[in-house]
Amino acid sequence: MRWRNAFLLSTVLLALAAFGNASNKETGQNVDSGSFGVFVNGQRVATESFTIQQTSNGSIVKSQLKEEGAGDKASQTSQMQLTPAGELIRYEWQELSPGKTQIELVPSEQFLTERITINPGEKPTEQPFLLPASTVVLDNNFFVHRELLAWRYLAQNCKAEAGKFQCVSGPISFGVVIPEGRTSMRVSLEPVGNEKVQIRGTERQLPRFTLKSESGEWALWLDDQDRFKVVKIAIPAEKTEVIRD
Repeated sequence: MRWRNAFLLSTVLLALAAFGNASNKETGQNVDSGSFGVFVNGQRVATESFTIQQTSNGSIVKSQLKEEGAGDKASQTSQMQLTPAGELIRYEWQELSPGKTQIELVPSEQFLTERITINPGEKPTEQPFLLPASTVVLDNNFFVHRELLAWRYLAQNCKAEAGKFQCVSGPISFGVVIPEGRTSMRVSLEPVGNEKVQIRGTERQLPRFTLKSESGEWALWLDDQDRFKVVKIAIPAEKTEVIRD
């Protein structure tokens, strides 16, 4: 996969600030923020609001998902703290409604330890994962985590050569943990070239990536003119689209 604009190298390096050398950057720098609309069969069913902030000690990724519509709407939040190298310091997941479950994921020697509290005040249960702190957190319902995975792919597998920005061909495998699902798995991410796609009524030519796991296949489109931010995700098997507002 190749992009001919050499300027894209500096662009993607900015996008990868969440995994770069934060010690040389201004504390509290905003890397990305905004919201994703989640659509099923063309109808908006949820909104995810998020921020990715770089600090002197690494990065902080915050997200909140709110279900649309009346009644007892589901709402949940997450917060991830990463070292400057992109390794996990702490991940927290909290259900605001209809339940009050809380999850904490922290590294412990060669393990990731997950602590689950179903109701406030109860003693948490623990579940260990024999996984290193470099494991990607790819939780359910938080689509900004897919953007972080795409940036990690770009950082590890793409480089500039002779004025061209090139990525390794073929799929690259990652170990991931899904705290809300209390499980781990392998996923693969692969660039498949530029593709015309409709974004809020406008046709654009954007790089497309394919994300595969045991649960299915997703398509991700990144904005190569704006720090390779995710602008659209499609999950055909679930008739779901996620679009940046």
